Amino acid sequence: MQESTSRRPTLSAAGKLNVAGMVTAAAGIIIQIASGSDLYPTIPPGPIILLAGAALVALGPWRWTPIVGVVVPLFLTVGAVIAAVNSGEFIDQLTNPGQVAIGIFAGDVIQMLGVITALVAGIVALRQSSRTRTGDRHELRG
Repeated sequence: MQESTSRRPTLSAAGKLNVAGMVTAAAGIIIQIASGSDLYPTIPPGPIILLAGAALVALGPWRWTPIVGVVVPLFLTVGAVIAAVNSGEFIDQLTNPGQVAIGIFAGDVIQMLGVITALVAGIVALRQSSRTRTGDRHELRG
């Protein structure tokens, strides 16, 4: 009897941490918005991009999904740095927590921890994924 080849590969620990980091970063942005931060547009793209990336990494059966786990947090990190350099408001929120609502400061910290975790775990997951053999049906996926 032949085994089914449609079985989705198992997500590695680094892949799970990558997904958790992206979801955490999205939660941090939502906390900032709910606390009154005006850094984001009416429909903020950050949480949408992070949650879509997390869903792709967690549920996508394709071999390229670990790349998404690196590109998405890297994209958000670069965007945050550009925004911080242009306005300086994000840096002010992090360096002067007494000047902003506690929710905004907490959301900033949560977002940064989530993005850093997602980026590091995504790199590890991508490296693990690239080392697996292509013929192994039970391979770990990013």
